[in-house]
Amino acid sequence: MHIVLISKVFAPAMGYLENVLPKYLARRGAKVDVVASSLAPSYHQGPIPLADGELRPGLAPGSVEPMEGFRLHVLGHDRICGQLRLAGLGQTLEELQPDIVQTMTPIGWIAAAAAWHRRRLGYRLFSGCHYHASVFPLAQIKSSAFQPARMRCFLERSVHGRVVSWVTEKYYAISPDCAEVARRFFGVPAAKLEICPLGVDTEVFHLASGPAERGERASLRARLGFGEAEIVCVYSGRFGEDKNPLLLARAIARLAVSGEHYRGLFVGEGPQAAEIAKCRGCVVQPFMPMSKLGGYYRAAEIGVWPTQESMSMLDALACGLPLVANDTMRAKERLEGTGMAYRLGDVDDLVWKLRALGAAGLRAEMGAEGARRMREKFSWEAIAARRIRDYEAALETKGTTAQRASLTMAHAEEAGASLRNSEWRDTACRLRGRL
Repeated sequence: MHIVLISKVFAPAMGYLENVLPKYLARRGAKVDVVASSLAPSYHQGPIPLADGELRPGLAPGSVEPMEGFRLHVLGHDRICGQLRLAGLGQTLEELQPDIVQTMTPIGWIAAAAAWHRRRLGYRLFSGCHYHASVFPLAQIKSSAFQPARMRCFLERSVHGRVVSWVTEKYYAISPDCAEVARRFFGVPAAKLEICPLGVDTEVFHLASGPAERGERASLRARLGFGEAEIVCVYSGRFGEDKNPLLLARAIARLAVSGEHYRGLFVGEGPQAAEIAKCRGCVVQPFMPMSKLGGYYRAAEIGVWPTQESMSMLDALACGLPLVANDTMRAKERLEGTGMAYRLGDVDDLVWKLRALGAAGLRAEMGAEGARRMREKFSWEAIAARRIRDYEAALETKGTTAQRASLTMAHAEEAGASLRNSEWRDTACRLRGRL
């Protein structure tokens, strides 16, 4: 089986789906290629300095790079109506001749191109839904179908997504709220949605085991200036207003001022970095490769993500850390028996929850449950096995569904003709500016 995964970006040494899932698919005997642009993951937020050279993509359009059991193909890119398009994607797919194509989102030019080329190349198309309600404003408010923002969403996303869905086998939503966003706003049929969470690379993220990893924990804590009796709260990711790790830093400072043995460890970069570093009891470290991050989690006691969800939560759980997250987070299963929720934006309540996790016995109980759950249900190895079964089932029904695909693609062909028409694209861009 030949699988092609298409992603907007690819960042070597990181733990994103496009990095890790292909590795485990290849281990199950599949031939795997990843196609992406040369953009950094943070391209839509402006440049973020990266301290570690291993994190810099350094990949030129047209290059093919061997990775861990798979190949990475880097394409050029441009923007049409504000959306990213991969230049030469159709030609690349024709050269690779895959059996399965997996995209990361149900909408946009990449999704449309993957659907368009499916008819002539004959592969089976799968997609993903990764938009949490917490990062999609329309999902957080009540609105009528005729509100301008909803109408704009319908024209730009829902119609587009429904056309693509005609030739898509299944959509993997990483949480129930992602499935809800895809169904309500992206035109994805409920019958084609399946919940499949992001995974954890348990080779990197796991409980400390053996003298070597326990020694690594002790030496890293000493280097960072943490005492053995101190309770270290770790956050990793961007230091931006949307993630707001500064709120955790202020909670740590308040605990430190009152003489309580709490420290903050912040791994990442962003606008809030300088303010976080000024907070008492807080230590800031730059972004680092995934291979090093597991050791930093094992050197801490609690994982805290104050606002938006992050896949790093799962990595921290796998390392035995109980979590603290806000009470509006839709993916509440991440805290069931493994953490606590605090009132969003309330420093006092965050301080109270951190104090509640001061009991070593409670932390150990929650941490053990989180590590077990990640190992048994959320490992990329288990998720890759599940994907392979779905892909094989789709290929087995390929002949019997050919007629249905041909009929639905007749509609897609009409949409594709319009999609390629430059006059239509100009009109769409003007409409987008007016709504």
